[in-house]
Amino acid sequence: QVQLVESGGGLVQAGGSLRLSCAASVRTFSMYGMGWFRQAPGKEREFVGAISWRGGSPYYADSVKGRFTISRDNAKNTVYLQMNSLKPEDTAIYYCAADPWGNGVPISTEYDYWGQGTQVTVSS
Repeated sequence: QVQLVESGGGLVQAGGSLRLSCAASVRTFSMYGMGWFRQAPGKEREFVGAISWRGGSPYYADSVKGRFTISRDNAKNTVYLQMNSLKPEDTAIYYCAADPWGNGVPISTEYDYWGQGTQVTVSS
């Protein structure tokens, strides 16, 4: 069983930055692909970005490409989402998820474990 705990959300003005963290309670964290998803009020959950177990070449949704960066620290069992140039439309609950296949893909059904989410609110 993998437990994921997100942190770092909050209220920020448009153009600002936040860094989300997701800590995993599993020894084999380095073998998991990790993804970030978000869900805005009244909308379906959508893919934000993902990183494979290797850590190279993260994959991003077009809506965040060039503004968000995913990284991982396997020594700390943690994956990060650095969010810059935030926009009001980035307002959502952000979830991290673990992919036991290690790939880190933009398909939510590939992820077996999910965190509880952290709220990000961007004011205009």
